[in-house]
Amino acid sequence: MTGTRIRPMTADDCAAVAGMRVRGWQYAYRGMIPQEYLDGMDVAAEAERQRARLAAGDGSVVDLVAEAADGALAGWAAYGPYRDGDVRTGDGELYALYLPPERIGQGVGRALLTEVTGRCAAAGRPRVFLWVLEGNARARRFYEAAGYRADGAEEAFEVAGVAVPEVRYVRRLTG
Repeated sequence: MTGTRIRPMTADDCAAVAGMRVRGWQYAYRGMIPQEYLDGMDVAAEAERQRARLAAGDGSVVDLVAEAADGALAGWAAYGPYRDGDVRTGDGELYALYLPPERIGQGVGRALLTEVTGRCAAAGRPRVFLWVLEGNARARRFYEAAGYRADGAEEAFEVAGVAVPEVRYVRRLTG
């Protein structure tokens, strides 16, 4: 996408990021997450959660936004050290990457993912991991096209009493 600028997220971005996350879940996870949960997601509550998370952060989680040429936020990504239970490793992890549904296919997601991967490589992280819903074929194709591969690890998280399976993807940056 021409004219896209990637920059650090600020507190002023929290409402727009919350809207992206909520709309992203409602669009991408339909049929994978209980619909009642998706319908009940609240942008204002998510914005407060984002503000609190950003304010309390210790710098280990990096939030980036993609700003379109018109100044509108077109995407959000968060990354940091890989979480292996309570342990943080020397690898990187993409925690989140969301776009407004109307921005999908415009190169915004690719620009954010490229930025995160490049920053992890520059920091000397040997690999970047991410978790993706097993049934999210579009996202899986997107990550595979960027050189990420499923490594066989699987786990589920619970949403509204339903186990939602995820698969782990990895991309080697060194070696």
